[in-house]
Amino acid sequence: MNSHIKRGDEKVDLSIIIVSYNTRDLIGACLDSIVSINDCGKEVFVVDNASTDGSVELIKNNYPSVHIIINKANRGFAAANNQALKLSKGRYIFFLNPDAEFLPSTFQHMISFMDQTPHVGLAGVKMINADGTPQESFSRSYPGQSETRTELLGLRGNLASVLGAAMIANAELLRRIGGFDEDFFMYGEDEDLCLRIRKMGYEIGYLDFFVVVHLRAQSERRSTEAEVWRKKTLAEFIFYHKHYLPATIRRIYRSYILKTCWRILTLKALLPFSGNKQEINAKLSKYQVIYDIIQKRKETKAGH
Repeated sequence: MNSHIKRGDEKVDLSIIIVSYNTRDLIGACLDSIVSINDCGKEVFVVDNASTDGSVELIKNNYPSVHIIINKANRGFAAANNQALKLSKGRYIFFLNPDAEFLPSTFQHMISFMDQTPHVGLAGVKMINADGTPQESFSRSYPGQSETRTELLGLRGNLASVLGAAMIANAELLRRIGGFDEDFFMYGEDEDLCLRIRKMGYEIGYLDFFVVVHLRAQSERRSTEAEVWRKKTLAEFIFYHKHYLPATIRRIYRSYILKTCWRILTLKALLPFSGNKQEINAKLSKYQVIYDIIQKRKETKAGH
């Protein structure tokens, strides 16, 4: 790991951490929106996961106050965030995707909310698309929760998780629980972090007064749809095996198998009559990926 870190003794209320992978065309606007807000003591980290598009040079040449951590390989979202977390000095940590931009706002309002609600360990913000339409920024349930029985009883608050593209958390709490779980390479780490924080007795909050424009899925622009679904499905099963009882996982497996088999059969039946075969084939690829992952997991378990 190479680094470009400038440290001082100034008081820091907020540490902003951005993980970047080949986002040269996006990260400038993201950083511009951050540096334009000067209402609190803050520091900004960019962890670059071995970009090859000149992202690092852009940051070094135009944003001298930004602390840069340069990885020689793509370490994934969770591990990269943890790298900066270990170096950060802020009372609160704000995790932000490079494909997001702040609308004119104040960090101090966000910090004040966290100061006044110590029972909230982590909070998400309102996210919108580039055209101003709202994005789904939070969830009231976890993946597979409908199949659980006792695993999620007694958790505080009504929100299950918030989207990891933009969220603020208590720094001391994050360090206490070890930051992100690095078993998650990409996807699922935000839901896992939120659940672990709730298991510590805290609530997940939502700041609807703080708005971020989020372009979504820009880090996966070079991935096929099947590759994205593979990553998402693998992340879900890591989540299940970490937080759910064996009987619950078996129910989830059965539900997935039934759903995927039914969808594959119906899509294959529709294919000859469809005017949009590309869309049908894309959906077939998605469900085939899910089916293959489940079958491999079952075979691996049987082998043990």
